[in-house]
Amino acid sequence: MIQYFKNIDSQTIEIDKPEVGAWVNLVPPFKDEEFTELSEGLEIPVEFLRDSLDIDERPRYELEDNVKFIVIKTPTENNSFNDSDAFYITIPICIILTHNQIVTVNSFDNGAIKKFLNSFQKRHPDKRNMMVLKIFEKVVQNFMEYLKEINNRRNQYETSLYESNNNEDLLNLMRIQKSLVYFVTALRSNEMLMMKLERTNFLGLTEEEREFLQDLIVDTSQALEMANVYTNILTSSMDAFASIISNNLNNVMKRLTSITIILSLPILVTSIYGMNVDIPYQHSNHAFYIPVILSLLISFVISWYFMKKKWF
Repeated sequence: MIQYFKNIDSQTIEIDKPEVGAWVNLVPPFKDEEFTELSEGLEIPVEFLRDSLDIDERPRYELEDNVKFIVIKTPTENNSFNDSDAFYITIPICIILTHNQIVTVNSFDNGAIKKFLNSFQKRHPDKRNMMVLKIFEKVVQNFMEYLKEINNRRNQYETSLYESNNNEDLLNLMRIQKSLVYFVTALRSNEMLMMKLERTNFLGLTEEEREFLQDLIVDTSQALEMANVYTNILTSSMDAFASIISNNLNNVMKRLTSITIILSLPILVTSIYGMNVDIPYQHSNHAFYIPVILSLLISFVISWYFMKKKWF
């Protein structure tokens, strides 16, 4: 689906066809004829439009026929029905600067473009470079928000896991860990893209715009550092939980072994007294009580010894 927006008197107006200074936004579902129509109407290489469909597209920029093409990664919720998949993934946003318009292509609905749409009335379509940087800013903000949400969910699952060793909580922590892997990879690529844009001045930025881009690089580096810290914390926590679970298993096995030993020795005594051979005191009036008392005595002694050694 193709959307056309224009800023008129500080208001975002959706229009029916592309005009000079308009923002063109492509959102799913996509139709191949829409790509062809937009490519011919705005003189955009059709490969630029189709590249956005590849979810694994890496952040990069390219120039062809005076049309500038930029890909940047942004986070979004994962709508997969697989319970072992990551909670969040990263998807590409393709930004295309034509001769008169700015075009964005999204393989999925995402928060960065929605935030940009909500603030589009404050933008100046004639300053297209700043509009690109503002999209970058919304992407960085999106990463920050998702990272904070991830950290809160991690704390909740860890607290729940401390109270009860639930496999579901461990699975959720693993899904968070997968999400952080996506984030770290995307943030590192985004940072390299922005640094390369600053170094080559691919967009032809003014001094003010370059300073804004430098601030975005710093914010991206901060988000990357947050993602790395959360990843390290989560890895350490999961290793600690694995050790705790292993230790608990060892304690359970130790208790079961101790109980087995306590029960086996009295059984040995009663087995001996049950043999069809001559045994001491077999004709005594207390022949029944002797093995019972002996078995209880052995059980108490062994139990006391195990308790002293703290095996219980």
